Amino acid sequence: MKRKNYFMKKKLVLPKFKNEDEERKFWDKFDLTEYYEPGDFVRVRFPNLKPTSMSISIRLPSYMISELKVKANRLDIPYQTIIKQAIAKEIKK
Repeated sequence: MKRKNYFMKKKLVLPKFKNEDEERKFWDKFDLTEYYEPGDFVRVRFPNLKPTSMSISIRLPSYMISELKVKANRLDIPYQTIIKQAIAKEIKK
């Protein structure tokens, strides 16, 4: 793969942060377009990242699982997605 030479518009100098809040404020206001052109970016993959979801086990009545699967089939989505959506809706309340 041929690598392109990238030239920054101006040198990027990151400050030393006293704490995470200070760093968070910096990145909230930071504008990368002051340093790079959109064509400078390259799509990357991170194949070794661990999943951000966690597997859990819950017991549900058989009829509930059956009804979930029927509804999921109608919507053409996995039944676990319906469960996740219901939990997310409750958490937002």
